[in-house]
Amino acid sequence: MIESPIFTPFQLNSIQLKNRIIKSATYEGLCKNNSVSDRLIEWHRKIIQGGTAMTTLAYCAVSNEGATFDNQIVLRKEIIPDLKKFTTAMHEVGGLASIQLAHCGFFSKNKKLAKKPISPSSTFNKLGLFSGIPFSKTMTEEDLDRTIEEYTNAALIAKESGFDAVEIHCGHGYLLSQFLSPAFNKRTDEYGGSIEKRLRFPVEVIQSVRLCVGEDFPILVKMNLSDGFKGGLSLNEAKHVASTFEKAGVDALILSGGLTSVNAFYLLRGDVPLKQMIQVESNWMQKIGVMLFGPFVIKKERFTELFFLKMAEKIRKVVSIPLIYIGGVTSLNNMEEVLSRGFNLIALGRPLIHDSNFINGLQSGAITETGCTYCNQCIPEIDRGGVRCVI
Repeated sequence: MIESPIFTPFQLNSIQLKNRIIKSATYEGLCKNNSVSDRLIEWHRKIIQGGTAMTTLAYCAVSNEGATFDNQIVLRKEIIPDLKKFTTAMHEVGGLASIQLAHCGFFSKNKKLAKKPISPSSTFNKLGLFSGIPFSKTMTEEDLDRTIEEYTNAALIAKESGFDAVEIHCGHGYLLSQFLSPAFNKRTDEYGGSIEKRLRFPVEVIQSVRLCVGEDFPILVKMNLSDGFKGGLSLNEAKHVASTFEKAGVDALILSGGLTSVNAFYLLRGDVPLKQMIQVESNWMQKIGVMLFGPFVIKKERFTELFFLKMAEKIRKVVSIPLIYIGGVTSLNNMEEVLSRGFNLIALGRPLIHDSNFINGLQSGAITETGCTYCNQCIPEIDRGGVRCVI
């Protein structure tokens, strides 16, 4: 067995992870009736059996209008028995389970809405153009209060269902990220303008969740290091965001970047599987749109190892809470380098999609690096019946 700090335990608030690896929140497309399916449970169980300390149930909408698509998990009391099946399954094989609480804001093609999606400011929604929701509406004070309550109720459902932690999604261009980004938050009230004002609503969500789950329940936040384009959230602003989240009572930060609605491959890097994306698109108008404009709109970002590390180190200098690194981790050497730079945990996505037994393989010495080629063809597979590695 290989000895490495990667395989040592880590205490995160009241929970102890058996090693330093977390399965990152990656939407799998394995939901059924906006709830947990047996296939989804089995998919995550294999990740835990493969040596990962904690897996994350990805993109669980805090309300119906918070769902990006019409087949995502929507958190509500009726599905608590299904959620308990999920957490029990992870605990039975020696792992922990986190759940990502999310709201899409304007970035939605959920036809079940039958109304405009909400966002910090009214904006064009290109994802919903062919679903009948091309524009969003500016959130009112009533919308703000209701959404905070939705996050709070979702966190309570998560805790009651046996999850060991919650992850509040404040990145990638979803609702809370939209508030943080000057590109999408054009408000002139106390929730827009300076970074302090743009932070107000995400902080109110975090504080409300903390109040309801208690001090000993782990709260993680996924945030952007940068939106990755001119006019978006900058790294300097991200440092202020991180320190403010620390003061708000967050236990750990997951450091990512990019906006799904603008530059989706900024947060992924690697190949753009445009041909496969066109094949799986069910809306024929959207299919034609991707065929015509995809090569010009969907930008390729070159994959390099540890591509977020230099930016993430800037956050390490301004906060003392645990930091979870994500981005371009391909090998045990990469992981050890990340820990040596002051990070505490590592979140993995594609390497675990490629091989659910990746961590056991590293620890046994059978392998030293991932076999993932970062072709990103696992992404269109989500719409073909569920995420999988094509190689």
